[in-house]
Amino acid sequence: MAESGENMRSGGTTEEMKKVRGKTARKRDQDEDEEEREQIFDFNNKPAETQEDDDPSDSEDSVYSGLEDSGSDSDDEEEEKDSDDDEDHNDVPVQRKEKKDEDGGVTEAAAEENKGDEYEHDSSDEEDIRNTVGNIPMEWYKDFPHIGYDLDGKKIYRPIRNKDELDEFLDKMENPDYWRTVNDKQTGSDIILSDEQVELVNRLQRGQFGDVNFNEYQPSVEFFSSNVMMHPVTNRPADKRSFIPSLIEKEKVSKLVHAIKMGWIKPRRVEDDSRGRYYDLWASEDSSILAKHRMHLPAPKIPLPGHQESYNPPPEYLFTEEERALWEQQDPSDRKLPFVPMKFSSLRQVPAFPRFIHERFERCLDLYLCPRQRKMRVNVNPEDLIPKLPKPKDLQPFPTTQSLVYRGHSGLVRSISVSPSGQWLASGRSPVCSGRTLPGTQTRLSACWLSPCKHLDSVVLILSPSLADRQVVLSSERLLLGQQEAEPAEEVGPITWIEAEGEERNQGIHLKIQHPKAVHQVAWHAKGDYLASVMPDHSSHLQVFIHQVSRRRSQNPFRKNKGLVQCVSFHPVRPYFFVATQRSVRIYNLVKQEMTKKLQANSKWISSMAVHPGGDHVICGSYDCRLSWFDLDLSTKPYKMLRHHKKAVRGVAYHRVYPLFASASDDGSVIVCHGTVYNDLLQNPLIVPVKVLRGHVITNDLGVLDLTFHPTQPWVFSSGADATIRLFT
Repeated sequence: MAESGENMRSGGTTEEMKKVRGKTARKRDQDEDEEEREQIFDFNNKPAETQEDDDPSDSEDSVYSGLEDSGSDSDDEEEEKDSDDDEDHNDVPVQRKEKKDEDGGVTEAAAEENKGDEYEHDSSDEEDIRNTVGNIPMEWYKDFPHIGYDLDGKKIYRPIRNKDELDEFLDKMENPDYWRTVNDKQTGSDIILSDEQVELVNRLQRGQFGDVNFNEYQPSVEFFSSNVMMHPVTNRPADKRSFIPSLIEKEKVSKLVHAIKMGWIKPRRVEDDSRGRYYDLWASEDSSILAKHRMHLPAPKIPLPGHQESYNPPPEYLFTEEERALWEQQDPSDRKLPFVPMKFSSLRQVPAFPRFIHERFERCLDLYLCPRQRKMRVNVNPEDLIPKLPKPKDLQPFPTTQSLVYRGHSGLVRSISVSPSGQWLASGRSPVCSGRTLPGTQTRLSACWLSPCKHLDSVVLILSPSLADRQVVLSSERLLLGQQEAEPAEEVGPITWIEAEGEERNQGIHLKIQHPKAVHQVAWHAKGDYLASVMPDHSSHLQVFIHQVSRRRSQNPFRKNKGLVQCVSFHPVRPYFFVATQRSVRIYNLVKQEMTKKLQANSKWISSMAVHPGGDHVICGSYDCRLSWFDLDLSTKPYKMLRHHKKAVRGVAYHRVYPLFASASDDGSVIVCHGTVYNDLLQNPLIVPVKVLRGHVITNDLGVLDLTFHPTQPWVFSSGADATIRLFT
């Protein structure tokens, strides 16, 4: 009993102590609140000077911070005190400004104020935030009369809102700025958005960028390209952790080692295979039988039936009377369907398929007669299939820009030719314009048309342009006019050599070669004593003539017509003669007087031909937009077929010095290609297109008609149907 009584007394004492402590705590909180209120009241009633002395933390920045009082639930007296306090504070800087030194100078405080507010042009967002509670949920203040604190540490009381739904409706109907008014949760006040802010919200709602001047389609910086580079883009050093052993892994390994030593982790058991003996079932079989088993392919499955094979197909799958009559007239192998689709109201009305046994028989024949073979797919890297070609900038020099345009002709310019020195250029409206140097001289002799009249179409004129040194010109004229001591050769009936006289001699014309038909091309030999003329005609074998200037004799090398001859050319070194017809190029040996090779161009109509300065390669252009490169030591078929042009190829040319060749087309472009020929016969030529030159205007569906390279410089001349000659350097 005594113990129970003591426990009760002790229990009662404990409860009483708890009550007393609770009352004491509440009283202490009330006292602290009263003291805080008194301090605020006293602070507001102090004059400006005493406040400045007592509370140095209250600076001018806090007074002139531009913060307004957010209406609160406090009494009117407190508002008046705050206003008086603000007036007292406003007097402080005025008094300071009037303070001066005894000598008449301005005090330091006044000088600092004259400098201006250093935060006037500050664009920090934190200076404009009135509520200093930070980025916290405002629901934490829903049970308090205030919603935060300002910069001075004073409470920002919650504004009074007495509007009901009717007031909201009236405000919505009458207030023109209601649609742009939003509620600020941090201050509890309504803010009217400006036009710039409304435009920003609209842009963000449309998914656009907030900044109007931001360009979302600005060119991106290509840090990585498609070209495989040797060095990395960034040379960032490796991290320290990449070459320092990991401490965590070391700890794990030590734990595993300890577990193995203690016997907690045991290795896997090695099964004893002595209990059963296994042998290879196919060891004694033939390897071909094993290969048959491995290469076995299952038969392909029959395709699943479609809608047309249904007993109730859709109407569009049923045959009309015309389709059914056409199906019956066709051969069974030509029919798309081996049956006629039919429609039944129920599955019970479907009869037996009459061709069932026939189809099973055809299926067996397919499985028995149709062979099946497994094809092994080769894993090939796609980059290995693309040839590794050098970049065009590594293959310079080659013509890239148009430097000169000559407009002297009234019509299309069909042919051009450059002198060996590269200083003179000859052009003509006729299909013929060519020239070479006489043996023993350095004078350029041009064989070209002087007039487009019909009676001169069959005459080849040999003239001396007098463009070299005087002694060279005299020696050339002496050679052309001198009488040869050799016996005159037998004259060919259709060809007549005529010496120019009178006014023609004054114009520089020395010889005229009369042909039976119109001449379309003249080709000179490398030594300059021989030239060949071409007269295309299907009905005659007199299509090609070879003339010797020194002896004034001509000969017809062919007695039979083997096609319509398009162009001819001499080999630069050997006694070979190239004759290009519509489909092929024949190579004749002039010494043995026999055909040595026939090149198949695989083109519909050959238009032009050029021989490499080395003599082992030939290029041919055709009217079907193709350019064929022939390697005479490799094959009679084209080594490369280039289809870069979109229209007919009119002319092709090789450069004498540089590894360049070009082609001219009716699409108005000249394509320059790099073609390196190696001395090693086992190495194929390197052909790389490097530049497309444009400048000619297409006239009457005709573009560039002829082109030629400069003898020493990497330049190319081109003539076109627009009556211009252009130089590309």
